[in-house]
Amino acid sequence: MNEKFREQIENATKHYALLLEEQLERAEKIKEIKDFVDYSKKDKIIIGVCGGDGIGPSITSVTHSVLEKLLADEVKAGKIEFRVIEGLTIENRIAHNKAIPDDVLAELKACDVILKGPTTTPQAGDGRPNLESANVAMRKALDLFANVRPVKVPDQGIDWVFFRENTEGGYAVGSKGIHVNDDLAIDFVVTTTEGTERIARLAFEYARKNNIDRVDFVTKANVIKTTDGKFLKICNEVASEYPEIHTEGWYIDIMTAKLVDEKRRRDFRVMVLPNLYGDILTDEAAEFQGGVGTAGSANIGKRYAMFEAIHGSAPRMVQEGRDIYADPCSMLRAGVLLLDHIGYSEKAKMLESALDYCMFTDKKVVITGRDTGATTKEFGEYVLANIGK
Repeated sequence: MNEKFREQIENATKHYALLLEEQLERAEKIKEIKDFVDYSKKDKIIIGVCGGDGIGPSITSVTHSVLEKLLADEVKAGKIEFRVIEGLTIENRIAHNKAIPDDVLAELKACDVILKGPTTTPQAGDGRPNLESANVAMRKALDLFANVRPVKVPDQGIDWVFFRENTEGGYAVGSKGIHVNDDLAIDFVVTTTEGTERIARLAFEYARKNNIDRVDFVTKANVIKTTDGKFLKICNEVASEYPEIHTEGWYIDIMTAKLVDEKRRRDFRVMVLPNLYGDILTDEAAEFQGGVGTAGSANIGKRYAMFEAIHGSAPRMVQEGRDIYADPCSMLRAGVLLLDHIGYSEKAKMLESALDYCMFTDKKVVITGRDTGATTKEFGEYVLANIGK
């Protein structure tokens, strides 16, 4: 060992050893839960409603209202219960110096599924504590390993569903990198066998259930050979169990280009991606549908599930007094996914059809994000008025 760097290397090695122990224990723990919860066997399904911060409370409350009206009979019969959960604001998280305060996490764990608004994540250099993203923390705490993001634009032939691995990759220890010295900082990427196998299998099961004959894998395995290479290898192993489904592997850079290729993009249906690539590519994909404000996502685990918008908390809109004009379509799309997940597929289709009609066909009420368009609440009422038509 170069004596000049001995102390720095030893300190970094100790830090790395702790991370290895943490991730090895996590890899063992995720094997423990074998089966998905069966909502049809539950006497009551508890839906937690967590507004978050920024524009989160505005768009979440509208979606909450829509879901309550769609599920009014089930609420009355005691089959569904909504619980509003406060405390996931950036101010409260800073006050507790935790990504998710303990009492809030306990409330979340008392629910079956969660409708969650966007939350603000401090950035390096902004003067706030180095808190982990509440999203990342929730996904890890509840083991929400699959981020499922559909994007649909019927007149362009786009009907995509992205299965983004949600608890590993570059985000697993994203706030625990090492500043070795003033010249060198290192972060880490995590890929486990169980973590990759379960996201791949979920994607293939979805494709089989919906009679989709193609699944594509997206990595950078030609350069990130160890972790991306492992991800691609395991996806191919899982694919061998679904011989009726065609598979292809793509590199993230060329897939990003192919999504804007009008001739090729219609071919894609289901895509499986590591965490970081999935985050980036689904934002690009959402632009075809009208922007990130129009796209919802499901965070699926075997015990819990959380449904949210794919965009951030937009604090500037709040500062400018425009949060009442925030587009709720992302959260309403998340509501569609929530309904479908807990077994109310017909109600999910009704809400999705109403959203498609309002967004793509009728367009009598338009959200602009400013006072030139409808308020968040007005758009929610517009969607409700068109359910079942």
